[in-house]
Amino acid sequence: MKTIGAKDQKKKKKRVMGFQVIEDECIWMKAGIVNFRLCDNAYDCYNCPFDKGMRRTMESGHPIETERKEPAWVEHLKTRYQGSERPCRHYLTGRIDAPKICPLNYECFHCTFDQTLDELDFEQLHNPPSYNLASGYRMADGYYYHMGHNWARFDHGGRLRVGFDDFLVRVFGGLQFLALPPLGTTLTKDQVGLTFGRGDHKAAALSPVTGTVLAVNHKVREHPEITHEDPYHEGWLYILEPDMPKKNLKGLYYGNESIQWMEQESQKLLNLMGPEYEQLAATGAQPIGDVFGNFPELGWDLLAKTFLRTEKI
Repeated sequence: MKTIGAKDQKKKKKRVMGFQVIEDECIWMKAGIVNFRLCDNAYDCYNCPFDKGMRRTMESGHPIETERKEPAWVEHLKTRYQGSERPCRHYLTGRIDAPKICPLNYECFHCTFDQTLDELDFEQLHNPPSYNLASGYRMADGYYYHMGHNWARFDHGGRLRVGFDDFLVRVFGGLQFLALPPLGTTLTKDQVGLTFGRGDHKAAALSPVTGTVLAVNHKVREHPEITHEDPYHEGWLYILEPDMPKKNLKGLYYGNESIQWMEQESQKLLNLMGPEYEQLAATGAQPIGDVFGNFPELGWDLLAKTFLRTEKI
């Protein structure tokens, strides 16, 4: 019998951890047998109680109660778009720019184009995004930005990953707690999606889109400082299954528009801080890493109302 060396075990463990980071689906969900289940056993199916139970059920010939169920958006799109000119769902959500026709009646699990997009997403998840600078603040390429300083980016399967932008984490400094939404919660665009704080101060952040919470980043919940260190990559907050219409992205900033918006937000902050800091910024100085910590006189509640677009909680 061939034994697995320490080197091979290490490589295998690293690959499994990669799946865990992105909250990947159970093998039975991928096969379409169950409607929704995330792997909670590090893809060790041999020692998984759920896998053993499913195999016993399959071998007994008994029907499985959790049969495949189409997501609500599938029924919506099938009803709205009839005939052979159905637009691809990735075009409708803005994930791709060029118009594309769906030839498979929205059965995306059979679509090679859909699978190709997912494979590209898997590759991108392991690498930090590239950045542009707007008044010294990092802006990740390919991300959508909400007026409340959250970002959203398309992810595996057309889902949306959400996090704080660089401006927010610099303004409020090192966070000490995060209250992330529970799995299955439906969040509404421009309504409160989560709360965070430091010391006795709390604030609410708005959800950039409408959708159902499929996964949360447990690592940042336990170590909120990660959002300050790496807001666009390791510091993501939660993953949503979004409503399908492209209007869900209406009002979000993207590309050059997001750069212009961030420059306006930076100027608004400088106006609050006073003339001397406007002059300092004009010299090309980097933004302050913890505005509230260095200038508590600005007021936590005022900062939250001005830049998060939320009232005191």
